[in-house]
Amino acid sequence: MFRILLQYLLPLILPALVYLAYVAIARGGKVDRLGEAPWLPLAIAGVALLAVSLVAWGLTTGSPTDEVFVPARFEDGRVVPSTTLEPEAQ
Repeated sequence: MFRILLQYLLPLILPALVYLAYVAIARGGKVDRLGEAPWLPLAIAGVALLAVSLVAWGLTTGSPTDEVFVPARFEDGRVVPSTTLEPEAQ
C-alpha cells in the first residue's frame, strides 16, 4: 500500500500540495478561495511528474537485462514460481 502511495498518488498531488503550502505561507496561514487556484496547470504538472517518476522507477529497478526469464511452470503437480537465471546458469 505504501508503494502505491509513493509511486502513484504522491507525484499526482505533490504540485497541488506545494502550491497550497506556498499560498498559505504567502497569505499568513489563510488559504481561502480555492476555486481560484490554477487547477489545470497543477493537474498537468502532477501528471507530468507521475510520468517522470514511473519512467525513472522502470529504468532503475528490475532484473538486469542479461538475465534469462524462466516462466512459472507445473512440476509434480505443483506450481513453481517464475525466476530469472544468471547468464552462466543457463
